Amino acid sequence: MKQDQSSIKEVYQKLQAWLEDTKDNEVRSIASLLEQAKAIVIAAEQIPEQKVKQFIANLKYDLSDFYQQYQADIKHSVYLDILNESLWENLAKITDKSQVEWSELMDDFQHQDGYHVGDYVGFGQLQCQACQHCVIYSHANVVTDCIACGGKDFNRLSLTP
Repeated sequence: MKQDQSSIKEVYQKLQAWLEDTKDNEVRSIASLLEQAKAIVIAAEQIPEQKVKQFIANLKYDLSDFYQQYQADIKHSVYLDILNESLWENLAKITDKSQVEWSELMDDFQHQDGYHVGDYVGFGQLQCQACQHCVIYSHANVVTDCIACGGKDFNRLSLTP
């Protein structure tokens, strides 16, 4: 029993020492941060207003330019397209397929003669009427020409749960 009490006391003392050390270090790092902020404010007071305005205008321009380049890179990124498709594919794998079938049922009624190039398809598998090639859609998308034969007409196949 005394062994247990001494172990508990030792752990308590170590915890108390750690908390005191943390408190001291936190106070020092906050003081250091305040000193840095003070130095920045003093330096900023010495800069003419015109230079500050020019700096802000340049920063806005650089950020805008960076954003536009970033957006252009995203639109043409094969990696991000593959990442996006794999995300949708993984979501499709965990989806309750019977619920999807119910939600797609109304679309199927509207497309009794099948889906055609340019139609929107929500989720599922389309089979080319010309060559029977299947294309899987894991998210809402526009139907495109068959990659196997260039066919333009498709039938939607039901999902197997």
